[in-house]
This record gives sequence, structure tokens and C-alpha cells, in this order.
Amino acid sequence: MDQNQIKELIKLINQTEIGELKIQNGDFKISIRRKDYQKRSNTNTSVVSQMPNFTPGPAPTTAIATPTEQKEENIAVPTPVVENNGKYITMKSPMIGSFYRSPGPDKEPYVKVGDTVEKGQVLCMIEAMKLFNEIESEYSGTIVKVLIDNSSPVEYDQALFLIDPQ
Repeated sequence: MDQNQIKELIKLINQTEIGELKIQNGDFKISIRRKDYQKRSNTNTSVVSQMPNFTPGPAPTTAIATPTEQKEENIAVPTPVVENNGKYITMKSPMIGSFYRSPGPDKEPYVKVGDTVEKGQVLCMIEAMKLFNEIESEYSGTIVKVLIDNSSPVEYDQALFLIDPQ
């Protein structure tokens, strides 16, 4: 792994809320940790995922991060669809993965029914390939209904929320 790849990893950690990143490829090992990161004592703290963009050779590179700390910027934009005679907007999943209403198991949901949301506000998180992607609202409005249960698998373009636009 060269210096440019390491700099890109550091930039990725600074742009997201990843707390710690460990990479191992044969004898090469690197660990990058945020200053404000505090290691959790959960037994389920390690997640293994492939990091193909940072593969220094033919052998695969493995990254280990803490699931409650690992997030990635919103990669795909949810496609809103207007429903109920034009009254509500349906926010749909931009990817396949697991739907999470909160940033962690012991944390409050991002939004609840009746909450007013602003454009760009995080509504939920979808885990895809061990990366946690924040899904942001494309519109301001009020959450009318959450259409999927927490920790449930979601398909691409599956309805997640009904929003009453303002």
C-alpha cells in the first residue's frame, strides 16, 4: 500500500464517522483510528468487508471496523415517488441492504412518525456490503409512516417512508 492510498483512507475516515479502520494484507498491517474514538466493549464489534479500491496486490485487502461507528456518505440518492392522490411522497431505498432506523442498537431512531424533517436530514441507515450508508430526505415535510421494520432487509426501490411535503 503506498502513501497515496493511506492518505485516501485517512481522508475517508475524516469525512465519515468511522471510528477505527484496520487493514491487513499478508505481512502488511495498518490501523487508523480517530482521536475521539473510544473502543466499545461489545462482543459484536468487528465487521469484515472487502476494500477493492485499496488492494495493493493480487491478494485481497480486509478492513475491520466497528459497526456502530462505521458510516459512509450517502452514495445513492433515494428516488421519491408521489402517492395518495399527490398528497404524500414515498421515499424509496436506493440500494439493497439492511434497514436501520437508528445509528446504533441503544440509540434513538433518526426519525419517528410525526417528526418534521428538512431536506438533507438523515432518515435511516442502510447497511450494504458491511458499509453503513445514511439515507437523507430529498424533501422537507412530516413523517407520516415508516413502512419497514428495523433491521429488516430491503430491496432496491422498496418504499421506506411516507412524507407529507411542506
